[in-house]
Amino acid sequence: MRIKRIGARFYQTEAGREAVRDWLLGLSDQDRKIVGQDIARVEFGWPIGMPVCEAVQGYPKLMVIRSTIKDGKVEARTYFAIERAEMVLLHGNEGKTDQNADIEKANDRWKSYKQRKRRS
Repeated sequence: MRIKRIGARFYQTEAGREAVRDWLLGLSDQDRKIVGQDIARVEFGWPIGMPVCEAVQGYPKLMVIRSTIKDGKVEARTYFAIERAEMVLLHGNEGKTDQNADIEKANDRWKSYKQRKRRS
């Protein structure tokens, strides 16, 4: 039996929404399984690099997991950051169209997460 090296948790907005969970639930069962398996690879294999995940250039705390979904036609991205022994799943999206906006959204969520942690 393999033991997780890090755990995964969903980022929650102040209103309690979990954007990555909502995004995953909008995927087909097959695609959700693929993304979930890739997240699990990071949990069990941390630290791990390409082809499973890599750092986001220009954002020292952000990492991205790439998953090939929709029968090999689309690349999904799950953005996360590491806090102690936990990966915080910040944002997920399909395709490359809004990649810069996705990175900014993940970074904003990471900042919000850190600020709320400091307050508590």
